[in-house]
Amino acid sequence: MASGKILVAQGGGPTAVINQSLVGVVLEARRHKSVSLVYGARHGVRGIINEDFVDLTQETSHNLELVAGTPASALGSTRDKPDLAYCQQIFKVLQAHEIEHFFYIGGNDSSDTVRIVSQEAAKVGYPLRCIHIPKTIDNDLVGNDHTPGFPSAARFVAQAFAGANLDNAALPGVYVGVVMGRHAGFLTAAAALGKKFPDDGPHLIYLPERVFELEQFLVDVKTMYERHGRCVIAVSEGIHDASGEAIAAQLAKDLERDAHGNVQLSGTGALADLLCEEIKSKLKIKRVRGDTFGYLQRSFVGCVSDVDQREAREVGEKAVQYAIWGDRDGSVAIKRNGYYSADYELLPLEAVAGKTRVMEDEFISPCGTDITDAFRLYLRPLLGSGMPDAYRLRPNPVAKRLHQTE
Repeated sequence: MASGKILVAQGGGPTAVINQSLVGVVLEARRHKSVSLVYGARHGVRGIINEDFVDLTQETSHNLELVAGTPASALGSTRDKPDLAYCQQIFKVLQAHEIEHFFYIGGNDSSDTVRIVSQEAAKVGYPLRCIHIPKTIDNDLVGNDHTPGFPSAARFVAQAFAGANLDNAALPGVYVGVVMGRHAGFLTAAAALGKKFPDDGPHLIYLPERVFELEQFLVDVKTMYERHGRCVIAVSEGIHDASGEAIAAQLAKDLERDAHGNVQLSGTGALADLLCEEIKSKLKIKRVRGDTFGYLQRSFVGCVSDVDQREAREVGEKAVQYAIWGDRDGSVAIKRNGYYSADYELLPLEAVAGKTRVMEDEFISPCGTDITDAFRLYLRPLLGSGMPDAYRLRPNPVAKRLHQTE
């Protein structure tokens, strides 16, 4: 006999709109008579293993709407990366609780978890519908035009660099801002959307899709500094040399590594500090400052794209519709139509799981230190309405009397 039970969980890094997807699942599921209970797992797959569930069926619609507009993961998240044995434990818990529909909101690793759990259910003929709901500020999910969470993070990055550029123009020097993105440079590239005038920063953008050479970097900085009297630089945390080794790992051998052996790039200011030190020591520029955006860009309150909010809600709703009316497991993907409108598609889990999208060549300038108009056209409609603008005084100089030039 059908139980009508649904389980939803959130995994990976929080975003400004991931709760829209959660609430989209809950509210859409409660509209269907075949659904009896909607459970949420606290702290992702770790919560499933621990049977740490909450009954979302009892939540009021009003409170769910308030939660939807709140950044970060309301259910809590996890960085666990389940292997086969871990996923088999997940499946055992789902069986024990008679879960019929499993929704996991997350990125690359989360999609792979859904794939393995789906396969385990199929092996024994258990009627479990498994749907992956996209989420990642890195924008690196294959098969998606873009992913929920990225537009809001990109909006933050664009606005932050617009502000950093104004600060740098007022007190000229070199500014280095390090942005999240281990393999994909979409978020770092968003820094360019804050430019208004031709000489605005960022003057240089470094992405993980291109090899980073320290000596050439110093040449680039020197050139821009001499041209503008200042230089604003956007750098992806994942920049690497020709061998693929992260620059952060080269410059600082004692960096922390995560459970998977990856150098801990986020949440540390090491790369910004090290690049600034190279500029100071090699180029002899005195005023050099660096920032690491770190976790600020993920769930910043009050800097959310309305387009991102809407689509994050809709991928949650579509996931439930695909699960209840469809006949296969999959990963919900956003597809672009026209200049800008979005549609949705259910992709096979195998097409998304464990794969990484990087920035297309058409988005990166031939010089490798800037983005193209194609990227600007791609990103601009995603940033949403009400983007702030920056202006400057017109140059109307008054003739000098004591310091006349010949």
